[in-house]
Amino acid sequence: MLRLKLAKNAHLLSLRWMPAFVLICGVGFGAGKSFATEPDMSAEPLRAKHTELGKQLLNNQFQRALYLISEQSSNDLKGEIYAVVDYPFATVNAALNNPAHWCDVLLLHFNVKYCHASSNKAGTVLSVNLGRKYYQPLGDAYRLEFNYRGVITTPDYFAVELNAENGPLSTHDYRIWIEATSLKDGRTFLHVTYAYAFGLTGRLAMQAYLATIGRSKVGFTVTGKLPNGQPTYIQGIRGVVERNTMRYYLAIDAYLAALTTPPKDQLEKRLQHWYNGTEQYARQLYEVERDDYLEMKRREYQRQQVAQ
Repeated sequence: MLRLKLAKNAHLLSLRWMPAFVLICGVGFGAGKSFATEPDMSAEPLRAKHTELGKQLLNNQFQRALYLISEQSSNDLKGEIYAVVDYPFATVNAALNNPAHWCDVLLLHFNVKYCHASSNKAGTVLSVNLGRKYYQPLGDAYRLEFNYRGVITTPDYFAVELNAENGPLSTHDYRIWIEATSLKDGRTFLHVTYAYAFGLTGRLAMQAYLATIGRSKVGFTVTGKLPNGQPTYIQGIRGVVERNTMRYYLAIDAYLAALTTPPKDQLEKRLQHWYNGTEQYARQLYEVERDDYLEMKRREYQRQQVAQ
């Protein structure tokens, strides 16, 4: 009886918060207990990982130097991307090791409706509104507060973290962990980790999503081949986190790509670059038409500028 009641409540809540819940599941900011360990915070381990992944970075389905993995335990979910980006370490450090820039990155995702960075006694906080795939009042979106922490910065390495204790539908312990190091060829090796923990209500809400609108969606991990030789991809909750992990990586890439553009043109460059990236992986990432996405994001960016 209790499980049936929870399932009913989860279904009713999911009607309102499912877009935000699915987004949060994908960007998984928080390591639950089984994913809580931090990597060694220096350039050497990350460069060793770059060497270890040499073949995967050169030959993969992504047509870029990128490696994506996901994990799921009983109460936790994590997605990770390792990627070589074609920008010097100093550029990446200045762009991503600064909380003021993260709102421009996050807003590129179609489910992020608003973002504002502010400071308090505890440090920097990013207030993020999450909602649906169209323009909507902020009062209809879910507000989440992320604490920003600059973990370490050295001449050839940096690490930053965003975390939040609680989210909708019994999700909690959100975390984004980002680290980067310089490479000998002048490029940068980037590692992005997304993780979160969930309870029974969140599990039931995700099951409802996967049984309905998320039923045919897939991630990037290849699980086999069809008789015609085409790959089959992972589905379910790991598919969710892989899709959104890629969306946020593409947001980082779009932000970096626009830095050499005159300031007045950077927003448009970021939007077009992000959408072009999702089109490259349309099987996994298509959600809205280009014109609809661009119109929505221009309005949301303008609203954000006025509000701040």
